[in-house]
This record gives sequence, structure tokens and C-alpha cells, in this order.
Amino acid sequence: MDLSRYSSYQDICRRFRWEIPEYYNIASDTVDKWADHRGRVALFYQDQQGHREAHTFRLLQRASNRLANLLAELGVTKGDRVGIVVPQTPETASAHLAVYKLGAMAVPLSILYAPDTLKYMLGDCAAKALIIDQAQVEKVRRIRSELPALRHVIVRGAAAEGELSLQNAMARHSPQFQTVRTRSADPAMLLYTSGTTGPSKGTLHTHRILVGYLLTFSLFFNLHFNERSVFYTPSDWAWVGGLLDILLPALSLGYPVLGYNGRFEPSVAWELMAEYGVTHAFLTPTALKLLAQTERPRERYDLDLQVIASGGESVADEVLRWVNTELGAVCNEFYGLTEVNHLVGNCAQLWPVRPGSMGRPYPGREVDVIDEAGHSVPPGTVGQIVVKRGDPTMFLEYWGKPEKTQERFQGEWVLTGDLAERDADGYIWFKGRQDDLIKSGGYRIGPSEVEEALLHHPAVAEVAVIGAPDPLRGAIVKALVKLAAGYEGSPALVRELQETVKERLAAYKYPREVEFVTDLATTTTGKLNRRLLRLREEEKRRG
Repeated sequence: MDLSRYSSYQDICRRFRWEIPEYYNIASDTVDKWADHRGRVALFYQDQQGHREAHTFRLLQRASNRLANLLAELGVTKGDRVGIVVPQTPETASAHLAVYKLGAMAVPLSILYAPDTLKYMLGDCAAKALIIDQAQVEKVRRIRSELPALRHVIVRGAAAEGELSLQNAMARHSPQFQTVRTRSADPAMLLYTSGTTGPSKGTLHTHRILVGYLLTFSLFFNLHFNERSVFYTPSDWAWVGGLLDILLPALSLGYPVLGYNGRFEPSVAWELMAEYGVTHAFLTPTALKLLAQTERPRERYDLDLQVIASGGESVADEVLRWVNTELGAVCNEFYGLTEVNHLVGNCAQLWPVRPGSMGRPYPGREVDVIDEAGHSVPPGTVGQIVVKRGDPTMFLEYWGKPEKTQERFQGEWVLTGDLAERDADGYIWFKGRQDDLIKSGGYRIGPSEVEEALLHHPAVAEVAVIGAPDPLRGAIVKALVKLAAGYEGSPALVRELQETVKERLAAYKYPREVEFVTDLATTTTGKLNRRLLRLREEEKRRG
């Protein structure tokens, strides 16, 4: 997808048109496409013990072919669901590609999931097979009798009776496989939501999702790739941020990805990025905040970072400035949902970044901000972000939940449930989730903007803002603050934080209550779980 011919935001919006082929397969457009380029590296891999490997596209293709033959022998066919519970390893990539080659559906599941969550998701989609890491398999052994559809458990590592060893089983299968011819509209993956607003739902996506991501992948990485480009994210390849924001698009464009099988630690992440010459990284705002606690990183590490993409939550403008001044890199924020992604964002190469804004609607996306009646709202007015049906990243349905699927749509629009306002130049400013909105004394207050204001205070390391029940106002703004090192909570600090919000936002938006905490509830994807925090607050006040 050549974007070099576009000169500005207006130019690309005016001239860009989607070209979605009728037949398309994710595996064909990644490893199969590059396998004949001998010696071209697809994956760098390292584990916590320091073991290292490099896998070329040809090796990755042959491994995925062996696994596809194994799955076919086990009876996995087009449309079947295959669970994948493996950390960032070459086998994870091979598993995805093998499933796509068969025309089956990959169901990526996090290694962080507990047995009950795995039981729910594997049971919900009636997975026929499961590829799982040895360190995680005990979870499934405890629940396998409750999963009648799960016929095969394939273990990366030592297998028990009734299971298959991935390495042993692959070794006896041919490295040759003819990828099934799939239409771009055929199902390819089932991605479970993080469940911040109810039980997790399986979002069904097609092979064309990768075509949709390739455009915006190029944009939020500033259109700047060359033979030295190396991509990395600490995000689990089970998440959209790891799988679709890094792994598959980079492979499609023929660039290597660094995979690390270990926990995220800032010092380790710095060492990895320096050692492997990472030039492009996807880092969540939370990861960026943790990395930003390292003083003078460019003096301590030999870094080649050029562009950082970030999403999942709003990126504080302080963080954006830190990336620019301390790393000498560009940070492009983007926004979207598991259901339909990369709707709004930045590309500093083509349009200026405005700190605090998520950016502009990406080309190819028809994005609007509407009121409750479905009408477009004027600049400066809060409304719900929506996108026109038919986007290539748009999901087909929530698996087995037609009513929930219909709730996502209003006429020609896909509803995001997120509130924002648009300025006169079309930049979108996030205000919070619709169900997170705090209605206090007749005011509507988005928690994200209050969090953004509080993060300007040096005492605040992390913060979550919720609506706490109040008999007079209906709800009040409450801030749960995790303090930075060297600070202690006090009434004086509470007043400082309240004044910070009054000065930066408005008097009615200040937190009437501030609670200092040691930790904040997050989802398995690392996002703030405001729903859980609200429930805890409600229980506390009832108690």
C-alpha cells in the first residue's frame, strides 16, 4: 500500500480509496508472500533466560505449514475455532498462520486468563483444538472435562496423556502445504473483548481486517520504513495491540518483529530495544508512563527508536513531550475498538499532532460525532463517536449474540459508546466512555479529561477518575491517585490536586474526593477498569 504519493491530510482523504480483493488470506499476504526472499528475517526471539533465535520468513512458512498439516490431520477444517494460549514466541506466530492457511478461525487468548475465563471463552466459541504453552496447560487440564467440543490439546512443551506435544507432532509433518483459497470476507479470527462493560464477547473478524490495518499501520508509524526497520511491542500477541497493531502488519510488509517471552519490565524493554535496534514500537500509555521513569534513556541505552505508536487509552500530553525530548522520537496516538479499529489518530508526517487530542479521522474511515438523536454535532459539543458501516476492520458479529450485535448499530452507523468533541479543524478530543460519563449536578463530565489534568501534577503517577454516588448531586467526581515516588498523601496535597483540575479544566470538574491508593484495577489488557472501581465504590458506600 504505497502512501508516498500523498502530500497532506486533505490530499489523502480526498484521493484514497479502498481496494479490497475478493480473495485474500492473511497467511498468503505474510509468510507466503516473503518466503522466497531467502535470509529475510521475520522474527527475532528471546526468552527470560537469554536464549535467542532468528526465524526467516521461509522458516516461519515451513513451521506454519507443518502445523497446518497437523491440524488438518486432527480434523480441523474451514470455520473451526482453534484457541491459542501462548506468549510471544515463534510458535505463536506459526499457530496463527497455520489456522489462517486452513481457513479456520484463530481464537487468541491471553496467558493471563484464569481457568474460569478460559472455560467461558473456549466453551462460548466451541473451540475444537487448543494450542497452549506448557506453563499454562494446567489451567486447561482442570476444566477440560467441562469443554465437550475441545477434542485436541496441543502443548508447546511436555504433554500429558491425552495431549499432543507441539514440537514432536510438527516434526513428523510435511513443510509443504497449499493455503486454502479464502475470500476476504471469510471469518479469520475471533477476538474476545476485555469485558469492561459486561461479560466478554467474541468479535468475529474476517481476513480483510489486515488490509484495513495496513493503511493505518503505515500512517501511525509515520510512513517511514526501510531495510533497518525492526518492530516491537510488549503487548501480548493475544491482544489486538500485539497481533494486529504490530505482528501481522509488519510481516505483511516484510519487516522483522521482536518477540520476548517474559514479563514487561522497563529495564528489560530498554535493553531489548537497544540490542535489537528497534525502530518502531507500539507502547500503551501505561507502558510509556513506566518507561518515562527512567532518567536520560538515550544516554543509558543505544537506541534507534524513530516512531512510537500508542493507543488503548488517552496519551497524556506530558508523555508526548517526553517521547519527543527524551527519546528524540515521534509519538502518534490512535483510537479504535476491537469491533472496528484505527478510526482516529495521528501521522506527524502528514498533519501536526495536537497534544491531548486523539488526532483526526483516518483516511478511508467515515467518522462522525453524533447526539442521541443520531445527528452530527457542531464543533465543541460532546457527542458519541460513530463510524460508517462497511469499514474493512469492522467485525461481522458478536459470536452467538445477535441482540448484542444489533445494539452496536444505529442505522448506517457503528456506535462506539465513546464520547468526544471535535474542534474546528476536525481533531477529536476524547471525553470518556458513555457508560463512564459522570453526571453531577446537571453537568456531564468525562473522566479522561480530569485524569489528564491530574497527571500534570508531579505527585501523580497514575490516576483513575470515577463517579461516586452522592445524594445531592447524583454523583461526584472522585479521583483514585497512585502517588509518584517521594510523595505522601495529605490534605494539603488533596487541595493542590483539586486546584490543578480547576485551573486546567473548570471549577465544576474538580474531584470533590481524592483517595490515595497503592494500586488501580485494570483489565487483562492493562486498561483502567472503571466499571470495577465504580462497583467497589458503590459497595463501600452501601457498607
